Amino acid sequence: MDLEVKTVAASRSQTQSFSGRKKPLQHGWTSRSWAIQNPPSFPVVPRLDLGSLVDSDEEVQDIVPEDLPATTGNYKQKYQQCKTEMDEGYKQYSQRNAEKTKSNTTHQPSPRNKIEDKCAQGEEGAFTADLTTLDRKALLQQRYADSPHRTQQRGRKSDAEIVAVEKKKQTVEEQVMIDHLSRAVISDPEQNLSTEKQESAFILPDSNIAPLRLRKRTLHETKIRTHSTLTENMLSHKVQFDGRIISRNGRDACRELVGFFFIHDQSLTLYEYRQFGKNRTNVLPFIQKNIYSHQRGRRKGKQYQLGDFYIGANLTFLSSDHPTLPESIKESTLLILRITNIDQMAFDSFRTDSVEHEDGTTSQEANDRLVFKAIQDELKKQLHKKGVRILSGLGKYFQQLDKEGNGLLDKSDFKQALEVFHLQVSEKDFDSLWSILNDSGSGKVDHGEFKRAIIGEMNEYRKSFVRKAFMKLDFNKTGSVPIMDIRKCYCAKKHPEVISGHSTEEEIELSFLETLKGACSKSDEVSYGEFEDYYEGLSIGVVDDEDFVSILRTPWGV
Repeated sequence: MDLEVKTVAASRSQTQSFSGRKKPLQHGWTSRSWAIQNPPSFPVVPRLDLGSLVDSDEEVQDIVPEDLPATTGNYKQKYQQCKTEMDEGYKQYSQRNAEKTKSNTTHQPSPRNKIEDKCAQGEEGAFTADLTTLDRKALLQQRYADSPHRTQQRGRKSDAEIVAVEKKKQTVEEQVMIDHLSRAVISDPEQNLSTEKQESAFILPDSNIAPLRLRKRTLHETKIRTHSTLTENMLSHKVQFDGRIISRNGRDACRELVGFFFIHDQSLTLYEYRQFGKNRTNVLPFIQKNIYSHQRGRRKGKQYQLGDFYIGANLTFLSSDHPTLPESIKESTLLILRITNIDQMAFDSFRTDSVEHEDGTTSQEANDRLVFKAIQDELKKQLHKKGVRILSGLGKYFQQLDKEGNGLLDKSDFKQALEVFHLQVSEKDFDSLWSILNDSGSGKVDHGEFKRAIIGEMNEYRKSFVRKAFMKLDFNKTGSVPIMDIRKCYCAKKHPEVISGHSTEEEIELSFLETLKGACSKSDEVSYGEFEDYYEGLSIGVVDDEDFVSILRTPWGV
């Protein structure tokens, strides 16, 4: 940057004063007295008139120089024409703004009205005439499967999930080995006899000293080998599986259970894996190691074998046999556990070596599955694009009929529910279904089991992401989530309608909350069962598993 320095000429008086200082002072004068007699003179600054700066309401006339040539008629005509066009355009613009402001103040459409209009219009050929507005709003959630960020997000999440699963598997397996190897040695009755033999060989018996089996033993005294003691090699012959509790209680349904089936004695055990934060974990016994048998169904009373363990299989236990179970689980007579994952390599290796006796129950169970599948296929056609509304309403209706609160309803209640929601099942199929479900002969069936039998349920891969989403919302582990927390956590930023600009985030969020509230019995909170029913109905119209996972991952970030 070039700086220009301008010099200011000094006044005559200043020049004289400065030049006079160069001369020697007269005799008897000091510098102070000389300065008093010759004060410096400064340039006078004119006073600023602030009144001239105030804006006046009078129109300021343009000052036209006098030396300008006179305008011709042609220029005057063009000037008048241009001025007329500008005045006319400004007048029309003002009228349009006034009309727009008036219409917005009288009737301003809310985001809910906008999304309802869009749902009412729909896409060409996308909706049928019997779909309601809630059905169309629920179908907007399926558009998350078209998100362009799906592939990249899937790769990052899957790598992190693999690491977490391996860490969980290793932690639980180490704890099981420690527990059972230690308990086997300490609780082995043969060690008392062996120790007493060793003591009697060197120490004479004394009547004043109590026998060793009645005395408190230390760990050093129990470090002996006996024939019945479990070894690490025996415990290594096992099949590990993951499970979940079938319950509408969110706290119980979201428990992470890991089980082991031991080949050498056909016993099994269950552990609960708990994670606190990112680094702190805990593994606690849930069901003690023992030999168990089926408690219901075609195989009731038969001992569990290796062939009973596969993804989707149910394990049943009597709650009264396990006093350490949580109180919410002991309220039900049966504890029903669903196998969600299994160590397939270990299962295949032991499957070839084991010999299991087949009986008539296998063919009977196959016939039962065919009956269920025929009814489910027929009802899924009727529920196409209406699954969210009907399944959510069906769950609420069953709860209203359940006056006792134990989840059991009779045959007439189920028939009434099917008629209310226009679900057509033939009398023959319904009787076949009822004979299978009412295996106890009590005349009552759990309504959750009935709904799973006639409509089916999503596979365990999909349901695992539903639980992850709910566990992220229910950070207090209470089993229910306030609507306000759901609204805060729901993110519609990556919805295709938002990305394209056809809808806003608020519109997509309101459409989701309105359809979710339709599944809730309370207006201010959502339980796990209601949350699961919503996505159960949404899952009916989604064929690909990864598309359904994207519907959950994109808005919830799981």
